[in-house]
Amino acid sequence: MKWLIASDLHGSAFYCEQLLAAFERERAEKLLLLGDLLYHGARNDLTARYDTRAVAAMLNAVKEKIVCVRGNCDSEIDQAVLEFPMMADYALLTEGGHTIFATHGHRYHSACLPPLGGIDVLLHGHTHVPTCVAYPDYLYWNPGSVALPKEGSRHGCMTLENGVALWKTLEGETVGGYDLKEKKPL
Repeated sequence: MKWLIASDLHGSAFYCEQLLAAFERERAEKLLLLGDLLYHGARNDLTARYDTRAVAAMLNAVKEKIVCVRGNCDSEIDQAVLEFPMMADYALLTEGGHTIFATHGHRYHSACLPPLGGIDVLLHGHTHVPTCVAYPDYLYWNPGSVALPKEGSRHGCMTLENGVALWKTLEGETVGGYDLKEKKPL
């Protein structure tokens, strides 16, 4: 199965359209959203074409393809307008015999690991910076931010298919990757 993984839309209809275009272009079967979907957050500027209702409508149109976890800017009122579950703190995925712990990153992260042993990949957003770090016992992956990239990174997401993770810009340019089977960066 091919996944498109994204985080931190923060209410941007402009970048949500680009994300969904990337989802279609990549021919991914599932869209994993790592939180902070609608609200821009008190520390962030308004995003391009900030329109939470439009973002909700676009995501609801593909609701059967979405797996989502809650971000620190997501709330019960966001769940009221979204037609897919988004209030879980984490989701567990398996990919080629590997266990991936997907979360937003404000609660569980490299300095505060989840209480589950045996995970191979800690996957989260929240920092808005695409990341791939190998720790002795697990990998840490972050797709960066769709709407508000930080530290000079670009608006992006990642794909995961057959054990290969690729970091991509919303336009489709590959900027990095990791092969779980070979345990090495690409």
